[in-house]
Amino acid sequence: MEAVEVVRASTRDEASVGVDSLVAVLFAAEGTRLVSLARFFVDDRTAAEDLVQEAFIRLARSSHRIRDEERAAAYLRSIVINLARDHNRRGLVSLRHRPPADPDEPSAEQTAAARESRAEVVAALRELPRRQRDCVALRYYLELSIEQIAATLDVSPNSVKTHLQRGLRSLAATLEDKR
Repeated sequence: MEAVEVVRASTRDEASVGVDSLVAVLFAAEGTRLVSLARFFVDDRTAAEDLVQEAFIRLARSSHRIRDEERAAAYLRSIVINLARDHNRRGLVSLRHRPPADPDEPSAEQTAAARESRAEVVAALRELPRRQRDCVALRYYLELSIEQIAATLDVSPNSVKTHLQRGLRSLAATLEDKR
């Protein structure tokens, strides 16, 4: 009976080390890109960092469900997107009452035109339907393949292609109207 308990404890410890190493590897590989992805959905960099931190916590808690470690990054991206949606939907009371974070500005002269263009693109991106917005952000900002986007959003590759095509057409029309 004692030998069985030792084996069980050993297996739990090994599983815990596997989870910790998976989360650490994913954090090193994807952390910065996930914060950038979250910034497309929320205005505040601090909120984006908080969302990514929460995503890693949720990944660590539910890592026992991940059977294929190759899909862990896609699962993590989907967590970030869902958390960003929830953040925007609820308008989280604590973040509404906090003063806005200082924007990251290298210099006013160099970034004025670029910032205006980026703001127009981000505003147009936010006006897209949810699936189109998600597909466009994952494809052109994180540079994911069609298959990776399909895995992240749990849709077919053909559906991703359709959403990308429609989203790009709509973005082009919106941005053309503003000029």
